[in-house]
Amino acid sequence: MQTRSTLEQEQLEPLQYQVQHLLVALETILRQSPSAHSELTLIRTLQARPWNLIGDVDYSDPARLFPVHFLLFHSLYRLRDELSPQGWKLDISPLSIRLQPTDVVGGQGLPDHGDTLRRYYLDLNHCLVSDDAVYRMMDAFWSGQSQASPAHDELRMAAEVLGFEAVPTELPPVKQRFRREVMKAHPDRGGNVERVQELNHAFAVFKTHFRDSR
Repeated sequence: MQTRSTLEQEQLEPLQYQVQHLLVALETILRQSPSAHSELTLIRTLQARPWNLIGDVDYSDPARLFPVHFLLFHSLYRLRDELSPQGWKLDISPLSIRLQPTDVVGGQGLPDHGDTLRRYYLDLNHCLVSDDAVYRMMDAFWSGQSQASPAHDELRMAAEVLGFEAVPTELPPVKQRFRREVMKAHPDRGGNVERVQELNHAFAVFKTHFRDSR
């Protein structure tokens, strides 16, 4: 009979293999295109040739989307730690992922050792959570209960997703624009689930921002 640790190790081995391929692909993609990428654009790039590293993604089901999201962010945090001593800074958020050179090569060691998100995503075991745990995490996220306040670049990207030219200073116009854009993006009106997910995340960013600004 297999023990839990043995079963988990068997589940982690193919994930570790996939991560090695993702590290190579992500570094190449981010170096070739230095402008900011969203999580969705990176997933689509990794699905396409020449990479073909991610299969079909069911954006409407958080339990199916979570492993893809987690592996991508695990690989991004791994890549950030690898490139930091070489003088590169990797910004990581669902709406703004960008690689750019830093002023000081090497710097003060690896970045954000106290970052709870970094610690969470670097533990590959978190990819093996149950579907129920994923739904609970998503409920907390969409209700604006995430721990970290969004950075300015993430706010700017969220504003662009919602169609604002500048970062809004109040939540009510964000709610109004969000509702309008979701109606336009609904699959029944010719839109797609990916766009709805992108809008949902942008709205969650602003809910967290205005909650922390009180």
